[in-house]
Amino acid sequence: MTNRQVRVTELPKGTLKQDNFELTEADMPAVQDGQVLVKTTLISIDAAMRAWMQGATYRAPVKPGDAMPCYAISEVVDGNGTKFQSGDLVAGESVWADYAALPARGLMKLPKVEPLSHLMSVYGIAGKTAFHGLVNVGRVIAGETVLVSAAAGSVGGFVGQIAKAFGCRVVGIAGGPEKCAWVTEELGFDACVDYRDPGMFKALRAACPDGVDVYFDNVGGQVLETALFVMNERGRVVCCGAVSQYDTDAATGPRNLPGLVVVKRLRMEGFIVMDFVREDAAALRALQTWVASGQIKVTEDIVEGLENAPAALIGLLAGENKGKRMVRVAADPS
Repeated sequence: MTNRQVRVTELPKGTLKQDNFELTEADMPAVQDGQVLVKTTLISIDAAMRAWMQGATYRAPVKPGDAMPCYAISEVVDGNGTKFQSGDLVAGESVWADYAALPARGLMKLPKVEPLSHLMSVYGIAGKTAFHGLVNVGRVIAGETVLVSAAAGSVGGFVGQIAKAFGCRVVGIAGGPEKCAWVTEELGFDACVDYRDPGMFKALRAACPDGVDVYFDNVGGQVLETALFVMNERGRVVCCGAVSQYDTDAATGPRNLPGLVVVKRLRMEGFIVMDFVREDAAALRALQTWVASGQIKVTEDIVEGLENAPAALIGLLAGENKGKRMVRVAADPS
């Protein structure tokens, strides 16, 4: 029995391309002590994957020849004497492959939820990132104005809906009139500004007449630079990602740092979702309540087939998706 894997053939120079990957067949992974054998069901597609190819971040860098790392939901095939049993659903760090041997200590057993994909989106990394970033880092308060970039993306869409549930005015930033309309009409944002519009700064001013109290930044670069000008004094900038900077060798940063941070006494703080794992239970209770009440709509973008994982990531970096993008590798376990 063989195991399909998608490996990185060479690290990208500039824009990520299909040629940076290859679909290969390898032997089934050998399970060592403390590991379990899993069958991949769903793979999370995240912009941060491109940053992993640029060098060490909060994880080891990706190297040529590696199976592409990812976060995945999988079914346990062989618990190998660990706490997991055959048939358990687990989530954790994995690779782009049909099967993987993973350390048991890094896996989390999942409950049965229908659809299973919600454990990857609203109840997974995307939803928890949105909640922890807005609540624990941004310290949002009812009545404030919240600005969110990549508002049509997996995290940004949830951020805006959570902020609305808190009673805030919510303004999104997205790419193109069609996405902006979708953000307001489907997700319920109060306004959305097109970052491709040459008049973006004036549009932001008009959409945020009372300034911005919390800016949830997913993109960095020019958008972050522009957003700082509309921040209120003692505003909070939640630094979640910098997707505009990942897929290029010519990264740019805000030119108004640290000036505006000092003048406006802003607080900027970066985070990753694992920082708040102790608060995950509270986040899930809130998210489940808002989904049940209809205050959060769940939008998922599921690409079929392991072989399409490279195209799924390339497309995400180009802004193709609406909502949480993931790749289905196998059918949901029965």
